[in-house]
Amino acid sequence: MMAELSPRTDTSTDGDTDDKALGFHSGQSHSHGLVVSDASDKSRDQKTLRRLAQNREAARKSRLRKKAYVQQLESSRMKLSQLEQELQRARQQKKTMYYVGASSFHVEYSRWLDEQNRRISELREAVSSHAADGELRLIVDGVITHYEDIFRIKGDAAKADVFHILSGMWKTPAERCFLWLGGFRSSELLKLLITQLEPLTEQQLLAINNLQQTSQQAEDALSQGMDALQQSLAETLAGSLGSSSGSSGNVANYMGQMAMAMGKLGTLEGFIRQADNLRQQTLQQMHRILTTRQSARALIAINDYFSRLRALSSLWLARPRE
Repeated sequence: MMAELSPRTDTSTDGDTDDKALGFHSGQSHSHGLVVSDASDKSRDQKTLRRLAQNREAARKSRLRKKAYVQQLESSRMKLSQLEQELQRARQQKKTMYYVGASSFHVEYSRWLDEQNRRISELREAVSSHAADGELRLIVDGVITHYEDIFRIKGDAAKADVFHILSGMWKTPAERCFLWLGGFRSSELLKLLITQLEPLTEQQLLAINNLQQTSQQAEDALSQGMDALQQSLAETLAGSLGSSSGSSGNVANYMGQMAMAMGKLGTLEGFIRQADNLRQQTLQQMHRILTTRQSARALIAINDYFSRLRALSSLWLARPRE
C-alpha cells in the first residue's frame, strides 16, 4: 500500500514542481519584458526631449540671427542717412569755400597781372632807353621775383581748391588751350625764346638746349605721373560701384574706397607745386645763362606772348555769331 502511494506522491510533487517552475519562468519573462519595454520608452522619450531641445535652440538662434540682421540693416540705413547728410553739408561748405576762394584768387591774380604789366612797361622803357646795366639788372630781378609771387599765390589757392587751378578757369580761353598743370610748359616757352634771343653764343645756345631738354624730361615725368594717378583713381572709383547700399560691410567697403580716392586726389596739389617749381627754376636758370639785357628781352617776349593769347581770347569771345 505504501508502494502505491509513493508514485502518486512523486508525480504530485513533480507536477507541483513543474507548475511552480513554469510559473516562475513565466513571471520572470513577463518581468523582463516590462523592463525592456520601460527602457525602450525611456530611450524614446530622451530622444524626443533632445530633439525638442535642439529644435528650440535652433529656433532661438534663428530668431537671434533675424534680429541681428534687422538691426544690421537698420544700422546700415542710419549710416547711409548720416553719410548723405554729411556729404550734403560738405558740399554746401565746399561750395561756399569755392566761391570765396576762387573769387579771392581771381582778385589776387588780377592784381598780380596789373603789377606785372607795370613792371614789364618799366623794363621795356629801360631797354629802349639803353639804361645802365645796374639799373636794368634791378628791374629784371624785380620781374623774376614777381613771378615767384604768382607761384606762391597759386600754391595757396591750390590748397583751397586744386581743381580750380588745374582747370585754368582763371585764365582766358586761348591761354587754357596751352595750359599744362595750371600753367605754361617751360620747354615750349624756351623753344619760342631761342629765336627771339639771337644772337646767342655757342655756350649759351648749348646751355639753353640742355635746359629745354631737362625741362621736357621733367614735364614728361609729371605727365606720366598724372596719367597714372587718373588711371588709379578711375580703378578705385570703379571698384566702389554698387557698394554704397546694402549691408554694413558694403557701406564700410564704400567708405574705405572713397577714403582711398580722397587720398589720391590729395596728391594733385603736389603735382601743381612741382610744375610751378619747374617753371620757377626754368626762369631762374634762363636768367643765369643769359646776360642782363638778354634776360630783359626774354621777359618782355614772354609777357608779349601771353598778352597776345589774352588778346586772341578777347577777339574770339567778341567774334560775330550767326
